[in-house]
Amino acid sequence: MRVMTMQLHFIKEVENEKILVTIPVREKDRKFLEEKGKEFQFCYRTKEEITVSDVVDAEIILGNIPVELVPKAKKLKFLQLDSAGSTEYTASGVLMPDTKLANATGAYGLAISEYMLAGVLMLRKKLHLYQKNMEQHLWKDEGEVLSIRDSVTLVVGLGDIGSQFAEKMHALGSEVIGVRKHKAARPDYIKEVCQQEDLDRLLPKADIVACCMPGTGETAGMFDLERMKKMKPGAILINVGRGSLIPGEAFKKMLVEGHLGGAILDVTEEEPLPADSPLWDLPNLLITPHVSGNYHMRQILDTVVKIAGENLEAFLDGKELVNEVDLCTGYRKFKA
Repeated sequence: MRVMTMQLHFIKEVENEKILVTIPVREKDRKFLEEKGKEFQFCYRTKEEITVSDVVDAEIILGNIPVELVPKAKKLKFLQLDSAGSTEYTASGVLMPDTKLANATGAYGLAISEYMLAGVLMLRKKLHLYQKNMEQHLWKDEGEVLSIRDSVTLVVGLGDIGSQFAEKMHALGSEVIGVRKHKAARPDYIKEVCQQEDLDRLLPKADIVACCMPGTGETAGMFDLERMKKMKPGAILINVGRGSLIPGEAFKKMLVEGHLGGAILDVTEEEPLPADSPLWDLPNLLITPHVSGNYHMRQILDTVVKIAGENLEAFLDGKELVNEVDLCTGYRKFKA
């Protein structure tokens, strides 16, 4: 019989113990996961229908659950998120210190980087203005547009999402500079990799600034008013990280005054964004309701299930997890 090895150096039988799955799996996904954990009883719930009784006896949870329910899962040994973000689960008192936590980094880079590229093209080609003209049946030339070729793109956060966006921008002729938390090798598609302390020096150079950082205490307010003032006039600002990175009032000021040439927000400080928020009416701004990833592309679910299955197997075999999150920092454990 398979056993589960824990950090507390004890071994216990896992027969009839429970794995709760909240990932929206298909029948083929159920078979794949259940093959990895044959000795377990699998329980499938949607995120909307999950209750306290579902989590109290779960040894393993595959997929996000409401954060307020996590402390109720007293038997929980491993939580595999189906999101790339994990900040709320690393807050004090949410998980027991010996609980393993992993996220789904690697599942969302394709979809979100394509979304970012589409937004950049929309703004630089003024397609948003032509869409408004079309709604008014207005035949009007909006004038000069800009190319991605010969632009400078600054990508803040070189995880899966930032790296895939950087690669796409490079392929279209943009000079790409990356900013990351840890020192690492420079990919061929990035001209220069810098540390976070270099950000203020780099901002005046960039035509496009992409924020791909997680929401942590360290990154909150990263793009405040003073920092946005250092951006190149007319630059495009993209945020697909967390809404806490960019204070709303400061952002509004920079866009209304024309210092920013445009912006793309898939995340906002407050979600859902209230209907009376002034952000809805700002010029040259694309707002989407945190949907650039989600499960709107088949490849996302395919990859999430693959990560969950492989990590389930690794956990049960006492092996290293992919995308394990450090509960102290809120970041994935970095491997040089």
